[in-house]
Amino acid sequence: MEGPDPVNDQLPTDDGGYQPYLAAGKLKGKKALITGGDSGIGRAVAILYAMEGADSTIVYMPEEEKDAQETKKLVEQKGGKLDLISTDLREAKNCKDVVEKSLKAMGKIDILVLNHGFQMMQETIADLSEDQWLKTFNTNIHPFFYLSKYTLPHMKPGSTIITCASVNHYIGRPDLLDYTSTKGAIVAFTRGLSNQQIGNGIRVNAVCPGPIWTPLIPATMNEKAQSEFTSPMGRPGQPAEVATCFVFLASKDSSFISGQSLHPNGGVIVGS
Repeated sequence: MEGPDPVNDQLPTDDGGYQPYLAAGKLKGKKALITGGDSGIGRAVAILYAMEGADSTIVYMPEEEKDAQETKKLVEQKGGKLDLISTDLREAKNCKDVVEKSLKAMGKIDILVLNHGFQMMQETIADLSEDQWLKTFNTNIHPFFYLSKYTLPHMKPGSTIITCASVNHYIGRPDLLDYTSTKGAIVAFTRGLSNQQIGNGIRVNAVCPGPIWTPLIPATMNEKAQSEFTSPMGRPGQPAEVATCFVFLASKDSSFISGQSLHPNGGVIVGS
């Protein structure tokens, strides 16, 4: 199925077009560590962070090197600096190495964006293998713990951690049972870590996107699921529309917000 091209640095207009994202120097001098930054939402976050004045390090799987290099090119076109680390975050020691390499490259970490994830549709629990269940949890939630644990000792008051959960946690999507379960764990992790760290001056929040058109959608969903991948607005969202939430939560604009979840989902759920 032919879907829309992901848009990273523009925002949709009411007439179906796009307008440039207007930066305001909200993250000037900040340093960010972003997982899953090679494409999709992570790429858009890295680009908008660069436009707002932040330098970043992105982490990605080795097989995504081509996409990561493209992200680096796009960030540099915006005047930003981007360091690349390819590794498998399912291993705790790799997460520790990522933090050490990021600190060496950037000198500090002000913003930790935990955005990477894995999903694969299975219609029923009978179709969902134990191996896939474990892979999804080992990918989607365990590295959030590892990276937070190893980054927090280096974070100063005013720093932020932003997790990426999903609308699926709230709607209970049946054909993504394992993925949905990890996203619920991420929301709980975010709230608990916020309560733990708020006294240290470190804010922790979540973004719960969906449906957002990223390369993950055509790669993991069948044609029927893709055709139904929309919102009450009549379209899926674009990565840039989610990245603005990550800018907000990383900036002083959200200085009194912690332990909360933002919902860029086109009205799929309300009152959450």
